[in-house]
Formats: sequence, C-alpha cells, structure tokens
Amino acid sequence: MIDIKDLKHVHLVGIGGIGVSAIAEILLSYGIRVSGSDLKSSSITRHLESLGAEIHYSHNPDNLQEDTDLLVYTSAVKEDNPELLKGAELAIETVSRSQMLGLVMENYPDAVAISGAHGKTTTTSMVAVILAETDLDPTIFIGAEVEAIGGNARIGKGSLFVTEACEYQENFLDFTFNKAIILNIDEDHLDYYEDLDHIVRAFGKLTQKLPGDGELFINIDDFNAKKIYNTTTCKQIITFGIINDTDYLATNITYNESGLPKFDLMVNGKFLGKIELSIPGRHNIYNSLAAIALTHHYGVDLATITRALKKFKGAHRRFEYLGTCQGALIYDDYAHHPNEIKATLEAARKLEARKIIAIFQPHTYTRTKELLIDFSLAFDQADEVILTDIYAAREKDTLGIHTRDLEALLAKRGKKVTYFSSFDEIIDYLLPRLNPEHLLFTLGAGNIHEVAETIIKKSQ
Repeated sequence: MIDIKDLKHVHLVGIGGIGVSAIAEILLSYGIRVSGSDLKSSSITRHLESLGAEIHYSHNPDNLQEDTDLLVYTSAVKEDNPELLKGAELAIETVSRSQMLGLVMENYPDAVAISGAHGKTTTTSMVAVILAETDLDPTIFIGAEVEAIGGNARIGKGSLFVTEACEYQENFLDFTFNKAIILNIDEDHLDYYEDLDHIVRAFGKLTQKLPGDGELFINIDDFNAKKIYNTTTCKQIITFGIINDTDYLATNITYNESGLPKFDLMVNGKFLGKIELSIPGRHNIYNSLAAIALTHHYGVDLATITRALKKFKGAHRRFEYLGTCQGALIYDDYAHHPNEIKATLEAARKLEARKIIAIFQPHTYTRTKELLIDFSLAFDQADEVILTDIYAAREKDTLGIHTRDLEALLAKRGKKVTYFSSFDEIIDYLLPRLNPEHLLFTLGAGNIHEVAETIIKKSQ
C-alpha cells in the first residue's frame, strides 16, 4: 500500500496534461519533490515549474532518477514509453493517473466524485466557484482551466476534496469518495466499452462504491442514469431534474435575449428562489442543479449560490467566447460527442439570431465510426458545417473510417457541408466570407480551437 505521506520524489509522465498537472500541483503543496516529462512547454508546465517542478521536454529514460519513489503515467502513454521501461528496470512502483488520484483522495475525509458522460467539467467548475465563497477551503480538481480559480486545480486546507470522475476505462472506480454526482450516462468510449449496457454497469459500480452513510446526487430525468437509481447501498439519494418530480427541480425556465437561462428553484416541493446563469443552454441548467444540490447540502445559503452562479462565465473551451472577425462572433467548445454538439448548437441558436457555421474536428476513429449516424444528426441547428480530419488522440487509423463518411451523410440530409484536409484551407476559405451575420463555432476535443484563434489573429 502506498502512503502519500511517505513519498519524497514522484515522477509524472505527461505532466503537462490537464489531469496529471493537477496531481503534480497537489504533490508540490505537500512538499514532495516533483519531476516529470512532456513533449512541449505550455502555460501549465510553466506554472508547475514556477512552483518548483522539474520538467523535461522529451520522453527519455535519463529523465527518471533512481531516487524516484513513484512513477505516474496517463492513459495516453504507451507501454513502450522509455521512462516506463526504465521504471520497470529500476523496479520503481508505477501507478496510473486515476490510481494516483485515488491515493490523493484517501487523505480527505470528505471526497466528492462528479461523474457523467457530459457536463463534468462545467459542474465541477460551478461547485468550485460556489465553494470559493465559503470557509470550507476545499481542494478541487477540474478537467479544464477555470479563470475563477486561476487554473485547473484549487489547493485548499480543508477536509473536502472535489474532482471530476471520468468513466473512460472505468478509471473512476480507482477513486475513494463518500459523495457522488451522476449527471447523465451516454454511449461513448466504445474503444473500451462493449456497448451502452456495459457503460451503465460501470456507473452502477460507481454508486456501489459509496459507503452506507454516503450521498448520491443523480439526474433522474436521464433515462440511463435512472436505471442505476437503486443500485447504491448508500442511504441518502438526492435527485435533481427539470421534467420529473425531484428533490431539486428547475421550473418556469425562461431565456433572455442573449439565450441565458433563468429558472425557479424548487427544493423538496418548496420555492427557494430564482437562479440566473451566465452560460447558455438547457444542459447547463442540469449542471447548475447538480452544483446547487451538492453545495446546498454543505450548508451554503441560496444567496451565495445565486451570486456565484451568476458570476460564473464558464470553463476554458466550454462555450468559450474568443473574439470577433469582421463582425462575426467566434466561440470554441470542447464538444466531441453527438449529444454535446447538439446541446451546444441548440444553445447557440438561442444566443444570437445569426447564421451558425460549425467547424468540427472528429475525435478518435472509434468514436467517429461507432457514432457516425448520431454525428450526422447532431448539426441540425448549424447553417453550414465545415469538417476536418479525425484527431487520432490515442488511436491509430485502422478502422477504415474517414471524415468524408460524415460529410456524405450530412450532404445526404441536405446540409451545406465541406471537408478540408488542413486548417490553413479552412482559414483561407472563411476569412473572405465572415461578416456580422455569422456566429462561428469550433467544436472538438483536439486542437481545432487553433483555427478560431488564428482567424481572430489574422483579422486584427
């Protein structure tokens, strides 16, 4: 068994990743020597270096020193990574990022796992900004950078720990927690899961990890989440939703001229107050209800919750406004699943009475192939769709799927769609055409945001 208090030197492969970097930061706060490797410098690695981390910008066996107590790696790191091979040679104990996070969580008497196929980052960010206005002083891990907390991690001194809990490869089962949020369950990560039932069973295992005196916060409007409503052995289940009769219910939902939601908050059948959000979309009402339910159970008053949610402008790459080009408004969103794209574009349609141009970079060959039909139905709210090559991420091109397959299906449905093989082609196509009638979105979990950033830069 590993006790973090006994560690003196931890080396993290892929230290610049959004999840691993947060672990590095908390280890540094414990006074542990932290080293790591990544392929390039970034604002994240530079921040870690300012805190004392030793970072090598290559994957090299010489990066790993014999006094290393523990080696941590991400799921993106392959088995033949030279540092992992050197670690095995030196008999250094090695754990995955999720296992390491589970070890960290064991040091906190009160730990919350925020799970779901969609909305984890935004919900965790909402919780962070609400709790930041209290004296709970929590430690929080987020899968994106959030301006309100100055990064992707908040290191507190209290007994409370809050983190996103990703379902990929059932990683969230490595965590130790006494409270869990389930936002929704959807078909994804089919390079690991056999089918949707397999995913539902994984979330069921998550609820079963809760102790008897734990708490489960669950969206029972979600069809698949409702399937595991009774799988937990914990005694306290708190429900939230918009449609069904739930403990935390949003009613009388309206949207202002900018597409931002406002609703009445009902708690156990009683009106508690009005909530206004500064981020658009029906999906964000669900996210806010989860954040409200959790923080309200920690005794946070409605005035504090309302103030924090009104102030919250979103996390990095989540419906993020980037700027303008020739009067066109430009946004970026991490949406890489059909339901996420659909929710983002529906929110965009309420935002502005403009023509929506959606630039989409499919993410992983497996997801694109398995959900191809769903992707073809996700762009109904876009007036024009621009596609680029699949972002491979952790995969190799062995499945016989190409972006042109999606282009053909969209064209068959009558959608104006164009495929470009390079970002430069997209930029050259758009720059002469953009005008104040346009609302431009880059969508995807890869590096498609670079297109939006370049367009804005070139227009200045």
